Amino acid sequence: MKIVIFDMDGTLLDSKKDITISINHVREINYDLPPLSEKFIVDAINMEVRNLSKLFYETQIYLRRDKNLFEKHYKLQCVKNVYLYDGVKEMLERLVASHVKISVATNAPTQFALRMLEHLQVKNLFDVIIGADKVNNSKPSPEMLNSILEHYRFDAAKHKAWMVGDNSKDILSAKGAGIESIFVTWGFSPDGISNTIVKKPTEVLDIVL
Repeated sequence: MKIVIFDMDGTLLDSKKDITISINHVREINYDLPPLSEKFIVDAINMEVRNLSKLFYETQIYLRRDKNLFEKHYKLQCVKNVYLYDGVKEMLERLVASHVKISVATNAPTQFALRMLEHLQVKNLFDVIIGADKVNNSKPSPEMLNSILEHYRFDAAKHKAWMVGDNSKDILSAKGAGIESIFVTWGFSPDGISNTIVKKPTEVLDIVL
């Protein structure tokens, strides 16, 4: 059995425009702050260690009112501009057709992952879609990956598994789970550290198949 676990934002799909709009909505409504750029927001999200509430809303802790407003706004916003990267749908369909098991491990809340992947007509290709709200520790912890591997009854002696992502947190989670990692350069981070770095989805197929 072969298993491929995908990160979502910046790996399968580009969500930065909608994330930026919703964060700026919270800044404007709750704090009367000027908008942040897409680049600033993506760079902040991709940092290994960061306080996003400080970076986005200038508060030390993520306040309940900010979380509630963001989630209410993003629930509608998240499907307005999102799109799959070129070649991703074909890659996913080819993996499934080749009897490779595929799942998603994202630090986004599960409800948004399900909504976006359904909107983009790929949700049904995945066996498991798990977000940060379903575990105690999000990536770079291997907890999410371990949960997916347990679902498949993964046996390292018999099976092969990869984590595919665009972020150092994805690579570290793979290391913690004891599986291989593939870093993609087409997403939010063009530079990464991994034994395997790919520039287009067909290269993932070359490795896995």
